[in-house]
Amino acid sequence: MKTSNNLLLIFTRNPELGKVKSRLAADVGNEIALEVYQFLLNHTKKITENLNLDKQVWYSQNINPNDIWDNNTYNKQEQIQCEDLGNRMRYAFDKGFSMGYKKIIIIGSDLYDISPQDIISAFTKLENKQAVIGPATDGGFYLLGLTTPIPEIFKNKKWGTSTVLPDTLTNLEKYTFELLEERNDVDYVSDIESVDVFQPFLRKAIKK
Repeated sequence: MKTSNNLLLIFTRNPELGKVKSRLAADVGNEIALEVYQFLLNHTKKITENLNLDKQVWYSQNINPNDIWDNNTYNKQEQIQCEDLGNRMRYAFDKGFSMGYKKIIIIGSDLYDISPQDIISAFTKLENKQAVIGPATDGGFYLLGLTTPIPEIFKNKKWGTSTVLPDTLTNLEKYTFELLEERNDVDYVSDIESVDVFQPFLRKAIKK
C-alpha cells in the first residue's frame, strides 16, 4: 500500500550457500561468504527499517514471507528473471513510477558503509535534482535515485566493472544530478580485511 511519495528499493540476493558473494568466497569459502552476506542483509535492514518512507525488498528469486524483512515494514517483490542487472533495476523503477512515486532510490544489500542519513540526504537532494548517485570505490555505484525515468542509465553497461560509474555519469549529462560521498561496497576480502566488524569472520575463515 502506497503511503508516501518516496520509495526505497532494496535489491537482494536470496541468501543461499554458494550463490552469494562469489568473489569474496574465492578467498574465504562459501560458508563464510554466506555469513558475511547475512550480516550485511541484517545491517541493511537495521539502517532502513525506521525510515519514514515506503520500502520494497526485491528478491533475486523466490520471495520469502518469513525472513528478516518484516512484512508490515517492507513490501516484497521478485526481480524479473533476466541476466542483465540493468533490465532488472529498470523494471523496478518503472513499476515504482507507475504506482505514482515521485522520488525513487535503489540500494543493494552488500554495503556496510551506508547509513540512514545517507539515504535521507539522497531523498532531500532529489527535491532539486532529477538524479542522485552514490559512487562506489570500485567504479560502480551503491545508490541511484531518480525523479523521472531515465532508461539509458540501465542500458549498455558492463555491470560489476569500473566502467559503470563513468558511463552512468555520461548518461546523466542532460539531467540535473548530484553525487553523494564515495562508499566501499563488499565484493573482495580486501574490502573487509581492515574493518573491525568483519574480523570475526576472517578469523573463522583462517581456522578452516
